[in-house]
Amino acid sequence: MGLWQINADTLAGSRFVLSPLAETFASLKLLHAGSGNHPGEQAWLRAHLPAFRRLLAGDPVTALLVRAGLGRDWIADFLTPTPLDEESFEEGVERVRAADPEAARAHLRTSLAGPLPAALERDDLPERAARLLEYVWADTVRPSWTRRRHVLEADVVARTAQVSRGGWAAVLDTLRPGTRWLGENRFQVNLHEYPPRELSGAQLVFVPVTPKTGWVAWDEPRRRYAVVYPCAGALADTDARRASVPTGLGALLGRARAEVLLLLVSPLSTTQLTAVTGQTLGSVGRHLRVLLDAGLVERRRAGRSVLYSRTGAGQVLIEAAACRGTSIRS
Repeated sequence: MGLWQINADTLAGSRFVLSPLAETFASLKLLHAGSGNHPGEQAWLRAHLPAFRRLLAGDPVTALLVRAGLGRDWIADFLTPTPLDEESFEEGVERVRAADPEAARAHLRTSLAGPLPAALERDDLPERAARLLEYVWADTVRPSWTRRRHVLEADVVARTAQVSRGGWAAVLDTLRPGTRWLGENRFQVNLHEYPPRELSGAQLVFVPVTPKTGWVAWDEPRRRYAVVYPCAGALADTDARRASVPTGLGALLGRARAEVLLLLVSPLSTTQLTAVTGQTLGSVGRHLRVLLDAGLVERRRAGRSVLYSRTGAGQVLIEAAACRGTSIRS
């Protein structure tokens, strides 16, 4: 398994970072896989996958680069530079473009676990990778980046509250499949058999992305390490959760208010609810006040955040409405 040795000071100094480049690379991974994990991803693929495949069909070298760089067990390192604080997409992609061509080829050999195809023995691979990431950003990510950023920020709020309640171990155990805090300063970052890495005194960042994927990255000269993980299911799977509101529940509460109640399957803040519903902060606040007064939700403080969750009465109401069998589409 992949193990990182992390002392208490390093873990205490770790933080969450948002990265447009990581979000774009995660979206490239989703396009390359060609299948979504939930209805939201599936709808996004229907909108963007045909154009992506046409692009690669017209550029066989870049298509081969994608297949080689996104290996089964290892991603070519030059494609995923470790995210920096407050880095724009443009700044991040320039680091991909500036990669040393020979190093890029070496990274591809590692991801392939074998020799490089003759077609990739060339010096323009970093430029090709950067251009492809620029396409994915401009055509598939940037149009929805504002909403994506709100979802990612909401995830960070939830994780930070989780740290305050249960410590970092509670967060590390739930980042993504394969991550686990083993105790004695040992953090399992994946299930692959790689040599342990000593991170004491290094910078450690956690980077959420909206697609259900993840990876690790490091910059040894800067002693900076990153764990990229899919944001919480309640947020990443928003389109699936918003797909329908039971007709009776919508008639009783109003569709928008019923949607808020349905989303509270796990505790969420007003910021999170605003991000995932697309409603204004004021509207979400009014819905929560009505639901609180009706005894359908409750609230509690977690650090600097206030989290809302369903009460038993709210759960009974949803189950009763679901039994009626009809719904109102969002």
